[in-house]
Amino acid sequence: MIMAFDGSSIDGSAYLDVVRLARHAPGWLDGAVSLWSTYGLTVFAVLAGVGWWFARRAGGEAAVTALAIPVVVVVAYGVDAVVKLLVREDRPCQSLRVRTLEACPAPGDWSFPSNHAAIATAAAVALFFVSRRLGAGAAVVALAMAVSRVWVGAHYPHDVVAGVVVGGLVALLSMTAVRRWSRPVGRWIASSRMHPLVTPP
Repeated sequence: MIMAFDGSSIDGSAYLDVVRLARHAPGWLDGAVSLWSTYGLTVFAVLAGVGWWFARRAGGEAAVTALAIPVVVVVAYGVDAVVKLLVREDRPCQSLRVRTLEACPAPGDWSFPSNHAAIATAAAVALFFVSRRLGAGAAVVALAMAVSRVWVGAHYPHDVVAGVVVGGLVALLSMTAVRRWSRPVGRWIASSRMHPLVTPP
């Protein structure tokens, strides 16, 4: 039998307050938050695509930086998944046995840190390296994603905070490294058959 960590002692009361608030909220609000929590990550893919489209006009270096965003997000997800396996924290809906907007995942689907928060934050931080305007917009959207995961009952507040930290740190370190190599990589791609990736349309 796998022993799991019970995170309810950290901020279980705050989690219950949010779940109760969601339970008494208007149906349209709960529906909107649930929809966002489930499908909102697609917005970051769109923002990354927009960032790449305009980055090509700024040169190969900027385009390579934009192309790195999906890779950085995947790395952040991988790191987050490893932390999940190391900590093995039960979902709050399992530990506290409460009814939530989102169906309670099966045991073994660990809660800490939040994958959604890590992915969203990694994308937002990475976008800052491409465009401050896109990065700022993505940061607001990432915050909304993190909050939604608690609202639907999928995570404790500390889960989403940890996800934000993991995703943010991975993206910051990764994009800093990418920036050092973006110029020579951009020149190499521009001289190859893949040149449309880094040249203006």
